[in-house]
Amino acid sequence: MNILIGPFSQILPMTGIPLKGTLQDEELTVIEKGGIVVNDGRIVAVAPYKELLQQYPDCEVHFIDQPMVLLPGFIDCHTHICYDGNRSRDYAMRIAGKSYLEIARAGGGIWDSVTKTRVADTVTLVENTVARANRHLQEGVTTIEVKSGYGLNMESELKMLRAIQQAGLHTAATLIPTCLAAHMKPRDYTGTEDEYLQWALDELLPVLKQESLASRVDIFIEETAFSAAASTTYLQKAMQQGFAATVHADQFSAGGAEVAVNTGALSADHLEASTQKEIDLLARSSTVAVVLPGASLGLGMQYAPARKLLNAGACVAIASDWNPGSAPMGDLLIQAAVMSAAEKLSTAEVLAALTLRAAPALQLQDAGQLITGFVADLQAYPTADYRDILYYQGKMKPAMVWKKGEKVK
Repeated sequence: MNILIGPFSQILPMTGIPLKGTLQDEELTVIEKGGIVVNDGRIVAVAPYKELLQQYPDCEVHFIDQPMVLLPGFIDCHTHICYDGNRSRDYAMRIAGKSYLEIARAGGGIWDSVTKTRVADTVTLVENTVARANRHLQEGVTTIEVKSGYGLNMESELKMLRAIQQAGLHTAATLIPTCLAAHMKPRDYTGTEDEYLQWALDELLPVLKQESLASRVDIFIEETAFSAAASTTYLQKAMQQGFAATVHADQFSAGGAEVAVNTGALSADHLEASTQKEIDLLARSSTVAVVLPGASLGLGMQYAPARKLLNAGACVAIASDWNPGSAPMGDLLIQAAVMSAAEKLSTAEVLAALTLRAAPALQLQDAGQLITGFVADLQAYPTADYRDILYYQGKMKPAMVWKKGEKVK
């Protein structure tokens, strides 16, 4: 049955916007006093409310009786929300002046989360993932990528990916799993980085395929993780097995973005250390530049050069990087709003980076815009002016959220 929801003070369908390059707010389509018709989880029509009342006289009406601005649900294309424990000790050391390497040598860093996640049972990991996904959903994030990478052996990587799969059955949010077995070479692995990556290709990835646990892989290219050469081989071989790829690139040193572009990865994520060379490479490619302001805030380091990336013509998405170490806040809108002030990103650029420009990083063909036939993932903010959403720097949260046309908030 057709359901008409409205009237909204404004609807921003995020349509007619190019995937790449700079955006001015004037380029946003704004439907004043708009409505949306949904049926069976999909969008039927978006138009002025009075027009829809006439076009769909027999529809069920869900009346909105206060000022509201309607947007597509946000897409968070980079998270690590499946984990156990936290790293508050790391954070205390970091803000006291200790370096990343000093913290790692003291038993902190990624390996600390690996240790805690390995001993957690599946039920705990499912509950943790569902709780974080549901918090995201209440804050308007309707689609969430979730990485493994705190297992780093056969048993624990499979446990994480099975937990992510099970969590997807217990939250209304869409969870998209990614295998990040190549997060770092585990400390208890005695072979070389090449041998470890070959193990993942030969032993782990075929099981993921068999159990439909993930169709995506990720690798961390960094001096403390994997080399550009080893990563290139890994990504090419994983793609030959039918996996899509993404890359943790240029977080502390450049080089990863080039691998991402050269291998045809869907996205290059982080980019805090990208130089003009990497910016230009990304701009000329179809690889999405995913910036992660939460990691910059958590680590107290510079933001990724989002302004330069957009000026060069790249497709820029903003994701939360929600994880127990460098980005524990996990609030996508606050992070995007704070970064927009620092990097001078227009409202249109930020909203596009959270919706339609994040969609290709996850190969989503029917999300991120309010278009006939797309999934009815919606969020409404308690204001009559869309500019208020970033103005309040993430403190204004959606008052209503719909997932596949069903109200979840």
